Amino acid sequence: MLGDIKSKPLILVKGFLFVALGIFALGILALDTMSVRAVALCGIAIWGFCRFYYFMFYCIEKYVDPGYKFAGLSSFVLYWIARRNRRLGE
Repeated sequence: MLGDIKSKPLILVKGFLFVALGIFALGILALDTMSVRAVALCGIAIWGFCRFYYFMFYCIEKYVDPGYKFAGLSSFVLYWIARRNRRLGE
């Protein structure tokens, strides 16, 4: 298994590769559908999912539960289930 990336330039390259991948995918979608509406809806969906991801790791940790440490999507689901079960058990 590979370890975490420690190199700041490599982390930046990885981030820009994600952006390039998204632009590439939207470009192919635009060429395939020839629909501004489909590309706009895809962009809105991506924006919404990105905001939810931000909510999961930043807003919960900073404003709702400072003891929670984000470790990925599965950790958020387990956190939410455990939180719900605590409330139901009260």
